[in-house]
Amino acid sequence: MEKLDLINRIDKGYKRMSKGQKLIAEYILNNYDKAAFMTASRLGATVGVSESTVVRFANMLDYDGYPSLQSALQELVRNKLTTVQRLEMTSELDKSTVLKNVLKADMNNIRHTINEINNDAFDEVVNKMLAADNIYILGLRSAAPLAQFMGYYLNFVLDNVRVVTSGTSDIFEQLIHIKDGDLIIGISFPRYASRTVDAVKFSKERGATAVAITDSPVSPLTSYADYTLMAKSDMASFVDSLVAPLSLINALIVAIGLFKEAKILNKFNDLERIWEEYNVYTGKNNS
Repeated sequence: MEKLDLINRIDKGYKRMSKGQKLIAEYILNNYDKAAFMTASRLGATVGVSESTVVRFANMLDYDGYPSLQSALQELVRNKLTTVQRLEMTSELDKSTVLKNVLKADMNNIRHTINEINNDAFDEVVNKMLAADNIYILGLRSAAPLAQFMGYYLNFVLDNVRVVTSGTSDIFEQLIHIKDGDLIIGISFPRYASRTVDAVKFSKERGATAVAITDSPVSPLTSYADYTLMAKSDMASFVDSLVAPLSLINALIVAIGLFKEAKILNKFNDLERIWEEYNVYTGKNNS
């Protein structure tokens, strides 16, 4: 959707563009995967025009400044960049500032998630989880640790949680009993795992309620989800930024825990005795 919109804007405005703006347009059309993560000054230097020409180009296309144009480009390439392309982008980072740049990117992802999260949808998902007969949690490839983390802690609170894995058993075999009254939580971020999308679609067709934890309204998971919770995962690197998604999952676990507080207290008291008896942790107060 974003790609067509951007291309249409360029096509419609091309005749009105200055010579410099046409150079920008041609570079973007031929190298949108690279342009998406360039600053205005760097894009201008690459094309051979001034930074102000790049800003005027964005305004001419009816974007609210260059950041809006860049966001449209990034949305376009989000699920199309190969690992090699991501690695190439990482190689251009200043090695002396990698730590700060990565931490700042994660902070920005959390900040964006706070500003954009739909609180009503979050509350609805919590209610659906509490009412579900069974909860299936599915996350494959880089999203697998998120699914495991969510399942690990929810199992302390609920008795009906199943983590769907990509091990020896096919995911459809693990979902064979999913039905009306059950709930599936599909977790996927760019590059979206096609098997996760297929599994959520399969579960939806079986009558289950589907929840998507993903990054964008144009994520393929949203087509089959009854509820979508979005967390930003932008990272100009071959490594996925999963800080904001993990924080969102933490919030779901805490919210469920608040509803089940009395049950958890009794369960953890029992578990503490077991952990101490069998020396599960190195110290009594460690967790």
